Amino acid sequence: MKIFYGIQGTGNGHITRGRVMAKELQAAGIDVTYQFTGRPQDKFFEMEVFNGYQWHEGLTFNTKNGKVNYIKSVFQAKPIRFLKDIKQLDLSRYDLVISDFEPVTAWAARRQNKKIVGIGHQYAFQYDIPRAGNDPLAEVVMKNFAPADVGIGLHWHHFNQPILPPIIETPVVPQSVQHNKIIVYLPFENQHDVIEHLAPFIDFEFIVYLPDIVQSPYAHIHCKSLSRQGFQQDLYDCVGIISNAGFELASESLQLGKKILAKPLHAQMEQISNALALQKLGYGHTMHNMDAAVIERWLYETKAVRITYPNIANYLVKWIMNGMPPIDQAWCDQIWAEVKVLPVDYSQNEK
Repeated sequence: MKIFYGIQGTGNGHITRGRVMAKELQAAGIDVTYQFTGRPQDKFFEMEVFNGYQWHEGLTFNTKNGKVNYIKSVFQAKPIRFLKDIKQLDLSRYDLVISDFEPVTAWAARRQNKKIVGIGHQYAFQYDIPRAGNDPLAEVVMKNFAPADVGIGLHWHHFNQPILPPIIETPVVPQSVQHNKIIVYLPFENQHDVIEHLAPFIDFEFIVYLPDIVQSPYAHIHCKSLSRQGFQQDLYDCVGIISNAGFELASESLQLGKKILAKPLHAQMEQISNALALQKLGYGHTMHNMDAAVIERWLYETKAVRITYPNIANYLVKWIMNGMPPIDQAWCDQIWAEVKVLPVDYSQNEK
C-alpha cells in the first residue's frame, strides 16, 4: 500500500501528530510519502521520522502580537504558486491520500478525483462541539482550507459526536515534578511583552521557548530556542504550561497531568473554541489577553487533571488496513471507553 500524506507545518502540533502516525505507519510496513507546507523549509527541525519529505510553500496565516490578520494573510499568499503546486503534484500512483489540514495535498486530490481522508482537530468542527469566535470568514476558511471526503475529527472529549481522542505519544507518567517550573510557549505573541508579564513572579522558574531567541534580563526567566527533545524534557517535569490554545500541545499536557493556562490567538476561531472547551470541561484555565492578575491566580492553582488516551494512531492504521469502513458511533464509543480522567492535586505532593 502506498500513501501520500500531507501535513500542515504552520504550527508544531500538526507535525507532532504526524510523527506519531509516521511511527505506526512504518511499523505496519506501509510505504508513505510525506509533504509539508506552511512555513519556510529551513524552519523545520528534527524531521528524521519522515524519511525524506517533500516541501511546498503552501498557505499560512499572518499573525502579530497574538492576533490573526486575515487581510494580510490573503495578501501574503502566493495564489499562482499555490495553484502551480496543486497542478504539479501527481497522486496517480498512490492508493490513499491523507491530509492533516494541508491544503496543497487536499486540493490536488480533489482535482485528480482521488479520495482523501482528513485527519486532525479541525475536522471535528463539522460536528456539534464547543464553538466560539465564529465569523463568516473563519467558517469559510475552516471548511475550504483543506477539504476531505472523510474527515476524522479529534478532540479531548467526545461531546456525544463520532470523533476520536487526540493522536499523541503515550508517555511515562512523571513520578515527581518541580512545583515552581513553568513552561511558556507563546510563539505568536510579542516575546518582550511575555517576559515582562512573567517578571514579577520571582518564586517561579519560567522556561520560555521561542521561534527566534530573545535574551531575558531576569534570572528566573530562561529563554530557549525550539527543540523537540528539549521541550519534551522540560514538559515532563514541569508543573504547568502557559501557551496559545493549540490542540496538540494541550493534549500532551493533559496526558502528563499538567496545569494549563491557554491564551488563544485573537480572531482565530479554532483556538478560541479550544479555550472554551478547556474551560467547559474543567481541563484548564484561559486568558484572552496577557494579564498578570490571571497569571498570578493560575500560578498558585494546585488542581489539574491527567487524562490517559489510547493509541489512536494504531487504531487508525488498523482502520486503513481494514479498508476504511464507515466510521460509526459504536466504534468511537468503544475507543472513548478506554479514556481515563483522573484529578491531580499538586498540593498533596509538593517537594
